[in-house]
Amino acid sequence: MRIDKLKKIVWEANLRLYQSGLVILTWGNVSGFHREEGLVAIKPSGVAYEKLKPEDIVLVDLEGNVVGGYLNPSSDTPIHLELYRAFPRIAGIAHTHSPFATAFAQAEREIPCLGTTHADAFRTPVPVTRTLSQEEVRLDYEQNTGKSIVERFKNMDPLLTPGVLVARHGPFTWGLTPEEAVTNSLILEKVAEMAWRTLCLKPDVLPLEDYLVDKHHRRMHGPGAYYGQRRRQPDE
Repeated sequence: MRIDKLKKIVWEANLRLYQSGLVILTWGNVSGFHREEGLVAIKPSGVAYEKLKPEDIVLVDLEGNVVGGYLNPSSDTPIHLELYRAFPRIAGIAHTHSPFATAFAQAEREIPCLGTTHADAFRTPVPVTRTLSQEEVRLDYEQNTGKSIVERFKNMDPLLTPGVLVARHGPFTWGLTPEEAVTNSLILEKVAEMAWRTLCLKPDVLPLEDYLVDKHHRRMHGPGAYYGQRRRQPDE
């Protein structure tokens, strides 16, 4: 993939995030990673979505050096870089302050898997990070936020649970592409809303049984997945 194509994809993904209603004003961002080149394309800091153009997308290397573009990259860039370094299979990240997911993050409460809709996309409850210490915030707030996400995913597969709640802050999602990261943000917000409504109706509801979680996740993901369409040969 050419770098200019990646910038266009990231621009389109940011617009989709905005048009979906998951973000307002300049809140949130999407990035994409070109692993062969070692470059990340990311939304510039503080630029309104409705004014964003493909040429505004900023390119940085994995050390955070700006190597393309004339604007400052998102202030969340160090978080994105930490995730790209730690999760070698992802190539897109999205961040929002969507209301229901952010409410769980502010409450420092994971989103429990209460139904099959959640299990279709997230193999586990959506985890929440620990709160950063005062020293971590002072020394390098964004980088330490990224490290806290990586720490939370120790012994977890980030592609089976492609999202996290940063305590007192908001959600991050990821995927194999920037578009997939945005899709996962949409799903995360919806399952957070469903969980909140379910807990209002039945505060003592139990998590979904493991066998149902496994069934619904496997039918959507992995080598045995059968949800959706596959390309058939002409003689089939």
